[in-house]
Amino acid sequence: MRTIGIDEINDIALGASLLGAGGGGDPYIGRLLAIQAVKECGPVTLIEPEEIPDDAFVAPCAMVGAPTVMTEKGGGKDDFNRLFDRMERETGKKIYATMPIEAGGVNSMLPIVAGARRGLPVVDADGMGRAFPELQMVTFTIGGVSSSPLAYSDEKGNVGVMHNISNKWTEDIVRSITNTVGGQVMTCQYTMSAKKCRDWCVPNIVTMSQELGRSIRSIKEGEDSKGIEQRFLDLTHGVRLFSGKVTDVLRETRGAFNYGKVVLAGIGSDKGHEASVTYQNENLKCEVDGDIVATAPDLICLVDHDTYTPVPNEAVKYGKRVLVAGLPCAPQWRTEEGLKLVGPRYFGLDTDYIPVEERSQRKGK
Repeated sequence: MRTIGIDEINDIALGASLLGAGGGGDPYIGRLLAIQAVKECGPVTLIEPEEIPDDAFVAPCAMVGAPTVMTEKGGGKDDFNRLFDRMERETGKKIYATMPIEAGGVNSMLPIVAGARRGLPVVDADGMGRAFPELQMVTFTIGGVSSSPLAYSDEKGNVGVMHNISNKWTEDIVRSITNTVGGQVMTCQYTMSAKKCRDWCVPNIVTMSQELGRSIRSIKEGEDSKGIEQRFLDLTHGVRLFSGKVTDVLRETRGAFNYGKVVLAGIGSDKGHEASVTYQNENLKCEVDGDIVATAPDLICLVDHDTYTPVPNEAVKYGKRVLVAGLPCAPQWRTEEGLKLVGPRYFGLDTDYIPVEERSQRKGK
């Protein structure tokens, strides 16, 4: 158990934006919301899954919709009071703690906002170990945890609750509602017991985000023989995929998702080569000279070539120089059940899943 204040928020937002794999929202917006909540209501207590009392009721929260819309609309002070009040009336249970559903610049911050404003602890865990575009893509689905009841709220004051027959149906219905209300809603979903949380969460995600953020912020401090790029890859357990300058960006908002493709011309040792990264909110595939070098569920992350600051997809611009790195996903996603939910074929990619480190070794032979 420890406390999250403003200093911790800055590092968590930075590290979580790397784990967002291009999605999960703009860390600037999420950080501002969390800092405002902590300034007004005080620091938030972070607890380990093992510290949740056995009879406690856990209620994760998240924004659903297109991250670019969140950049324009932001969030309201009363969003989580409306959501959590509605959920407690629906279930007849008092919410003990909240937690993130996914990492990412916004969705890592919203539980801190909710925790501060409701006086609730935040569990150091999530349901992805990264960010994914669809609501059913959580390890809790593998464990049989239902997304229902799901409570939603928008900035206009619309509030509702739904019960659905599967987590995929919840995704389809809440996405339709999201489209109707303007591309973004706040949600409380996957409410569960302490045991379900402990059994099926991806633990340590807040602490991991904070450590990544602190390391990225200080990555240029000190010298060693490895060089800064290798130091970044070592601290993230990542694989170097490509270094390049952005030559084209295609993006559209469709069905409350951001779709797009980033095209890169190689620089440095990659000069003369071309790469592309395609995404649906989060990056799904990276190709170099037409060959696939990484796919979901592994993380495909763009970072600034000079500062190693993560670059979310809404911030990618023509001429920006980036390093593309591949990070191994949480082990739950490499199982048969995990790949059915988030493997490359689910996203329409014509390839089987091969771990990013294995693809890298094949390329190096």
